[in-house]
Amino acid sequence: MLDKNMELVFLTVVISLGCVALLLFLQWKNLQGPPCIRGWIPWIGAGFEFGKAPLEFIEKARIKYGPIFTVFAMGIRMTFVTEEEGINVFLKSKEVNFELAVQNPVYRTASIPKNIFLALHEKLYITMKGKLGTTNLRQFTGQLTEELHEQLDHLGTHGTMDLNNLVRHLLYPVSVNMLFKKGLFPTNKRKTMEFYQNFEAYDEGFEHGSQMPEFLLRNWSKSKSWLLAFFEKNIPDIKAYKSEKDNSMTLMQALLDIIEIETNEKSPNYGLLLLWASLSNAVPVAFWTLGFVLSHPSIHRTIMEGISSVFGTAGKDKIKVSEDDLKKLPLIKWCILETIRLRAPGAITRKVLKPVKILNYTVPSGDLLMLSPFWLHRNPKYFPEPELFKPERWKKANLEKHAFLDSFMAFGSGKYQCPGRWLALLEIEICIILFFYYYDCSLLDPLPKQSSLHLLGVQQPEGQCQIEYKRRK
Repeated sequence: MLDKNMELVFLTVVISLGCVALLLFLQWKNLQGPPCIRGWIPWIGAGFEFGKAPLEFIEKARIKYGPIFTVFAMGIRMTFVTEEEGINVFLKSKEVNFELAVQNPVYRTASIPKNIFLALHEKLYITMKGKLGTTNLRQFTGQLTEELHEQLDHLGTHGTMDLNNLVRHLLYPVSVNMLFKKGLFPTNKRKTMEFYQNFEAYDEGFEHGSQMPEFLLRNWSKSKSWLLAFFEKNIPDIKAYKSEKDNSMTLMQALLDIIEIETNEKSPNYGLLLLWASLSNAVPVAFWTLGFVLSHPSIHRTIMEGISSVFGTAGKDKIKVSEDDLKKLPLIKWCILETIRLRAPGAITRKVLKPVKILNYTVPSGDLLMLSPFWLHRNPKYFPEPELFKPERWKKANLEKHAFLDSFMAFGSGKYQCPGRWLALLEIEICIILFFYYYDCSLLDPLPKQSSLHLLGVQQPEGQCQIEYKRRK
């Protein structure tokens, strides 16, 4: 009798332990994270390998590990999603957050304290979205045309220079004078060169500056300090500025009003952030668009025919560009959008607040959830013949209603899409129209490859590309 009782107890214990083991196994399976690339060095992890060529690293990891994988680098877990289910979580889940994902990079690159950033971000974003939205674009068209005419006059009648430098020469002053105040961009040759050198150094080191302690980046830190001092000195003039044509405020004036009300400070830091956001993307997009168009003679010829049909014989008169004129030249906007598709940011990010399930994996809280527009735009499922420059694919987009193609993520998606996207497109459209209207031009070098070093912002060229231009008579 005792033996039977012992057998029963033993059987009960075995079954109970089996159930516990099964439960623990199922929990472990449910909480199993994606494949993780860790490297072998503590804290640094895969940082060295990832940092050498992050875009190539992402694609190789996708091929090896599948549509979701984690990279541990510099003490941070970044989980990349590359297929539909993961993308839907990135875009729609309430358990991921944009502001918390970017607060550390914002602090490192612009010295904006995290508490200030979190308190102000939504209010500043709403202001930017309102001032730069599609309903207000008309007010910028005339000013952009006027500013670009002024910069084109400085090019002279003919010349040869690096295409990237030419675009900087045109767009740096235009963006600064329009967003901050007329005349803010330096006109003195020495001061102009100083501005160019410091901004370019800051822009070039921005990605490392967003991730690493500032004391490790001496030259970048000096450029950052120079730009902050530039805005500190000019904020009183920016605040006092009044437009000669109307009483409208510049974007920076509107932002400063909110910052002062909320913090009682005149912060130059947001000036630096706005400067980087406006120049670091518009300039390379304009560079690549001009390069792609000039590398495709039939597209260039069609654009020139369109410009002549709208404005008359190219180069004869000083023209004004209106919203109606732009509607008659859709190919130019298609070219810009196709360029952005091909040279989109390497990654956009959200912070995981609570564990989220993607496919058979659980992404833990604290991870940075990453989506790569650059590689998403190269998925033939969404964009057939993805490596080809095909502006005509944008015929299918409902641009009249300000809608892009499905799966186009270059400006982000959801609540915090880039608020300046429509103004940036307008600025580049008018720049291309005026440059092609006034100048015959041709590339003297093949279009360079894109650099594989950047995840943040539009991809930069790997080398120079000389352009020859001559004023039409």
